[in-house]
Amino acid sequence: MKNPPFTYHRPETLAEALALLAEHGDEAKILAGGQSLLPVMALRLGRPEHLVDINRLPDLDAINVSDGGVSIGALVRHATAERSDALATAAPLVHAAMPYIGHRAIRSQGTVCGSIAHADPAAEMPAVCLAAGATMVAASAEGSREIAAADFGEGYLTTALQPTEILTEVRFPAWSPTARGTVVEVARRHGDYALVGLACMIDAPGGTIASAALSFFGVANTPVRIAEAEAFLVGKAIDDTDAFAAAGDRVAATIDPSADVHATSNYRKHLAGVLTRKGLAELSANQGVPA
Repeated sequence: MKNPPFTYHRPETLAEALALLAEHGDEAKILAGGQSLLPVMALRLGRPEHLVDINRLPDLDAINVSDGGVSIGALVRHATAERSDALATAAPLVHAAMPYIGHRAIRSQGTVCGSIAHADPAAEMPAVCLAAGATMVAASAEGSREIAAADFGEGYLTTALQPTEILTEVRFPAWSPTARGTVVEVARRHGDYALVGLACMIDAPGGTIASAALSFFGVANTPVRIAEAEAFLVGKAIDDTDAFAAAGDRVAATIDPSADVHATSNYRKHLAGVLTRKGLAELSANQGVPA
């Protein structure tokens, strides 16, 4: 299908882009990679009257690593993140998610921040942000603000971003030297959206789990963490497979996934439990991203 008619804008500076958003508000959408936006428009699920192409904006295409963590700019492509050795070291869970995102052609153009801002509940990056405790930086003509990942997703394809704001970067805290993480999912085909997926992190100094994050995607309108199972894992040994099985049972009993034409709620419950056990087993066997 052809896209509906729109007015195309290509600002040269962030200030120009923000001024356009301030002028057009709900009638404008940001175009970065376009891998989610353009199909939505073609299917008439969205009909913005103005597209603001930010690809010429300077200083938004960098991955910056510091002692405090790592920041990923609004124009960093998935493929760039996938190839970044610096990101693999500073934010291993983000790096681990990259091969699961779409197909190679999509990753070559789609952006990390674009995926987060689009907020598809079956996408990997919103769940990774939730597991890792990321912070979103939103800019508008009136200034910038920070939004915690836990407060960012508000519903299906809906975030805390205002129509006048651009997600200019996402920041991930410094990776603990005793942390481990992995991303596991079940999809009909590799590259398809997950029926159920899990971004899993544990910090296990001395071989004992001190903290855990189990962030599921594909199960609700936003990513979901299962606090009961996370709390259960604290104090358990990193190689306690019985505890992993029990955590999976707690996830399956607690989670309340939605049903659609691809999977029933009960099937997604089962998959969530299976993926919990699989993800934790990978970390125990040092098959997750390294500490």
